[in-house]
Amino acid sequence: MHADEYLSPEDLPEPPTLDVVTQFFVGPLFTLTPQPSLEEWLSSASARDRDGRILFDEASIGYTFWRNPADHDDPANLEELDGEPRPSLDAPSTRPVPEWMAEIAARLPYPRLWDAVRTSVAEEHSPWQNIEFALIDHVNRILRSRARAERARGIDPVELLGPAMDLGVEHDVPLLLDGRPVPGIRIDTDAHVLGVGAQLGDRFLTAVVDRDRLPLLDFTFVTRRAPT
Repeated sequence: MHADEYLSPEDLPEPPTLDVVTQFFVGPLFTLTPQPSLEEWLSSASARDRDGRILFDEASIGYTFWRNPADHDDPANLEELDGEPRPSLDAPSTRPVPEWMAEIAARLPYPRLWDAVRTSVAEEHSPWQNIEFALIDHVNRILRSRARAERARGIDPVELLGPAMDLGVEHDVPLLLDGRPVPGIRIDTDAHVLGVGAQLGDRFLTAVVDRDRLPLLDFTFVTRRAPT
């Protein structure tokens, strides 16, 4: 009876692509070093008006993880649920959807690194904003979403069991960015994830990855280049 109150898939606005966010980001945007097992995509982004221009100042990049990057159709690439591969979503949609929405649906059967790498521009005159806060916030957001069954209770608000805290932050941990070491911090006290971060001028680079993926990744970083 209220069907007219809801937008059809065709009417939903298309989200910006990662290339668009990179092009209109305030300064450098960071990502994991390119590697065959990872395919990057935009998890989220926020923008604001800066002197009459709408520019992005925070973005999170996620990645599809390919166990067999040479053959994306290999069933070994499918996400496992309770030890069994998750079935592919080959059934056609019952109604037409935009291409961007179909691309998102096509990623669902495969393992993903959600919100793995975040770049955020620090707000001026905000003494509470520092790299430690940025990394703790990133780690706890990932735990609320990715380890919800084991680590969270309640619905609204969600209470996180064993959240990351200041005492768990290690300093003077070098990260590799664009082939060079930069001073960073790390949270290596959580059973589910590892988090690292660095303050780079006016911005924060933070990255949080599931521990079971770490041995399979090159956990180093590069500055993402805008398309020419």
